[in-house]
Amino acid sequence: MLNEFWLSLEYLPLAGEIGATAWFPAMESLHVLSITFLLGAILMVDLRVLGLAGRAYSPSSMVSQLVPWAAGAFVVANISGLAMFITRASAHAANPAFQIKMGLLLLAGLNIAYFHFRAMPAILRAHDATILPIQARTAAGVSLFLWCAIMLAGRWVGHVT
Repeated sequence: MLNEFWLSLEYLPLAGEIGATAWFPAMESLHVLSITFLLGAILMVDLRVLGLAGRAYSPSSMVSQLVPWAAGAFVVANISGLAMFITRASAHAANPAFQIKMGLLLLAGLNIAYFHFRAMPAILRAHDATILPIQARTAAGVSLFLWCAIMLAGRWVGHVT
């Protein structure tokens, strides 16, 4: 039954148009660019929270400046990713690398929620501290690991069947 759903996505006129035209490489390029912006913003925030870079900037300032960029890039990455997904939905849904990527994205989402609702208040209280509370540093370290793993799993999607 679920496979029928994936196949129905593949049979959408939009999926056919994307898969058979220059829209696919355009979506792929947009996906790569948006992920680059997303990861660049996340990397800078995480490295600052860990105290490894950007020490001249307050952590709260970096978060307030970079999170909107990360959020916007995440939206674009999801739209472009979905556009590519529907062209071969049943194959992607069965692909172990894709499944791992989606699981890791779910974990990254939970980590982001933890960061914003649990660690961020501690960051705001610490404001200009060089060494931030352990919960913030842990969330940043987990974030770096998860996003690297997501990128690796994403690269494997096209090479694993």
